Amino acid sequence: MTLPIQNYALLSDEECDDLIIAAKQKLGDRCIILGHHYQRDEVFKHADITGDSLKLSREAAQSAAEYIVFCGVHFMAEVADILSRPEQIAILPDMAAGCSMADMANKVNVEKCWQQLAEIIDVENTVTPVTYINSAADLKSFCGKHEGIVCTSSNARKILEWSFSRREKVLFFPDQHLGRTTGYLMGIPLEEMVVWDFDKPQGGLTVEQIQNAKIILWKGFCSVHQVFKAQHIDDFLVRYPETIVVSHPEACFEVCQKSDYIGSTETILKIVREGEPNTRWLVATELNLVNRLHEECKKDGKNVHFMSPTLCMCSTMFRTDPQHLAWVLENLVAGNVVNQIKVNEEDAKLAKKSLDNMLSVV
Repeated sequence: MTLPIQNYALLSDEECDDLIIAAKQKLGDRCIILGHHYQRDEVFKHADITGDSLKLSREAAQSAAEYIVFCGVHFMAEVADILSRPEQIAILPDMAAGCSMADMANKVNVEKCWQQLAEIIDVENTVTPVTYINSAADLKSFCGKHEGIVCTSSNARKILEWSFSRREKVLFFPDQHLGRTTGYLMGIPLEEMVVWDFDKPQGGLTVEQIQNAKIILWKGFCSVHQVFKAQHIDDFLVRYPETIVVSHPEACFEVCQKSDYIGSTETILKIVREGEPNTRWLVATELNLVNRLHEECKKDGKNVHFMSPTLCMCSTMFRTDPQHLAWVLENLVAGNVVNQIKVNEEDAKLAKKSLDNMLSVV
């Protein structure tokens, strides 16, 4: 009999902690809990492995675990399912934990874009579709079908170089900011990177703009990383001119331009951790990660600051709480699998092709 979530909703975090710890002990190596860097501390502390989404999925697939409990968001659990062995089961504690950026590009709109581009240019021979890993499985499948590829925030440049070695243009979705900043750092002029607005006919672009574009950027973004503004950097440097600025490439172009370093979550952690003692850092990425980094680095005299004066965390990531984690684990102890994430066979096959393309490059 499946244990209902209602039994856990009114439990305190402390009560759930006890249940989670007990369930983990009973399950042992049969279960592995993955914690993304943006996850809230109350859940993050229970993770067996922490990191970014691709790293977590790859490590889980190499583990002996039967159950992969992904404390993150929906697309991450999909990747875990695609990369894991057939006998492994991927689970998302709260099915409502999605990603607003991933939702900005769906298969219907991307296929419509592809068809409209085909009326102007020879898409199959001139355009490589590239999807950020922060996307649904069916978009990774779309890329696999059209000889495309997946990228992460840490390998986007290598992936674009691979793409341009094969075809002259790239369709990059769903995050325009990662695509723009990466392209610019490769020497591609801003005017050769156009934004496809999926709500407008022909993406709101002229035939000439499409023909001249090197990168066609999807009109998508991470709402968390859009809270950071160039003015925040300017204002902070007035008070603390010695500050080192580091930003995630999902931040807007102007913020990245004013940053000393640009990098993925793992890169940000590495740069700050390896920085000189008694230094000050201004960081543009999710609040939970920055807060943990601040606490970790205090012993070295480092001051790590969240860039925006307005506190903002990933609200969908925040949905995964100790109550849902306890519910999932206690059901596993009772022999019940709840909230399994299973990508259909056809999408999984093509999505794995695009993921394998990426892994072969990096």
